[in-house]
Amino acid sequence: MLPVVLSATFIYAFDLNVVNVALPSLQRHLHAGPAALELVVGGYAFTYAAGLVTGGRLGDLFGYRRMFLLGMASFTLASVLCGLSETPAELVAARLVQGLTAAAMVPQVLALITATFPPSERTRALAWFGVTGAISGVVGQVGGGLLLDANVFGLGWRTIFFVNLPVGLVVLALARRVLPRTRTDRRPSLDPIGVAGISGALALALVPLTLGNSDGWPPWTWISLVASVPAMTLALRYERRLARRGSSPLVDLSLFASRGFIAGLGIAVAFMAFFISSIFVMSLLLQTGLGLTPLQGGLSFVPFCLTAMATALLGRRFITRYGAPAVIRGGCVISGVGTVLLAVTLGAQHGSIALGWLVAGLGIIGAGNSLILTAYLGATLTAVRPDQAGIASGTLNTIQQFAGSAGLAVIGAVFFTLLGAHPGRAQYADGAEAAMWIGFGLVITIAALSALLPRSPAAPQPAAAAAGDTAAAVQERDRCPIPVTTASED
Repeated sequence: MLPVVLSATFIYAFDLNVVNVALPSLQRHLHAGPAALELVVGGYAFTYAAGLVTGGRLGDLFGYRRMFLLGMASFTLASVLCGLSETPAELVAARLVQGLTAAAMVPQVLALITATFPPSERTRALAWFGVTGAISGVVGQVGGGLLLDANVFGLGWRTIFFVNLPVGLVVLALARRVLPRTRTDRRPSLDPIGVAGISGALALALVPLTLGNSDGWPPWTWISLVASVPAMTLALRYERRLARRGSSPLVDLSLFASRGFIAGLGIAVAFMAFFISSIFVMSLLLQTGLGLTPLQGGLSFVPFCLTAMATALLGRRFITRYGAPAVIRGGCVISGVGTVLLAVTLGAQHGSIALGWLVAGLGIIGAGNSLILTAYLGATLTAVRPDQAGIASGTLNTIQQFAGSAGLAVIGAVFFTLLGAHPGRAQYADGAEAAMWIGFGLVITIAALSALLPRSPAAPQPAAAAAGDTAAAVQERDRCPIPVTTASED
């Protein structure tokens, strides 16, 4: 059963990572503009975030096996639609659907592992869960480059989506045979109004940030940005009323009474904004700016992935000895060094960039980011009461994904503004340098916020410890190059 279940983790993470390698190909062959490229990446994360908590609750209501099969079938179909797209708008729409179907599929993975495996075997299953994620990150970068370079049947970039069809059909056939009909006794209520309200308010802000620069900032972009504030206020008021009635809101506002939880969310927002935007920018710089092939561009991220995996193994030991805030600050120092190295290199070498310096900088950033990620997840969840661990994990996971989309929209707008109408190697260097300096500012913000986190106790409360372990295990999956979490037990 385990390989079948983990295949969903692999496929989802593969599609998350492989698109970065294909961005220059989408520019050339599909004539995708800056806004479309951002939406292909950020839109996927946005709809995934919007559906995460609901996907977990639907598994509780209708059964994990049923939701896994439905999610896998829908994700496979959405992948085919991505590959059949003839215009950037069609591809963006298909990617939005793909992210939403992933939100129905991925939360069932940890739920099935938790419900099926006895405690003595669960730890090993979760270990393979992490290994699968790490492998999928590398395969997404390198395998995607191989597929694009091979140009199978002349399909070009479409191959990275069509490859999900045979894989999805095989997984569906096996899953019908081996997955147990497991369902929890819990019957959580859904919160469709909360999902629509919060997602809609965020969309009112993110859409103009993504499209405004390429459209010349017309009046509708400013109206939409202003309207996002009252829309979010109304959505949060509804969530508060829902909680008072004893229902299950999408966001439990009582969590924000904890200073440590607020600080952890701030770290998550800054971290994800930096992480997703930096990978996006560097992917375009390496291929479009420096002229590398997709395979060469994918291989350039391998040191990033390997150093992240290495420090992830050491992170828990460091947290036990020194505490999460200290580990976060240490990770910030390492990531800051790598970010400054990239920024200085891009600024000094300008149009004649030495690839070795870029790869070295990425490797350093990977090591530091892994320490930050491992430490802030557990520290954020131990800052709330044990009985709130589940909803806190779901809230943290959802906000991370929204933050990644927001960071990509803002930093991407800066990057494309500096590129200009007819960018060359020097302009790509200028844009990437600006993105790295913004990233350095976000790393400093993370270090400052870490002072507000509680020091991780040696023996945390059982519920909080379990939630932290689960969240960390989920993050292991997508560490290379973009981390994404899921809420399996909201």
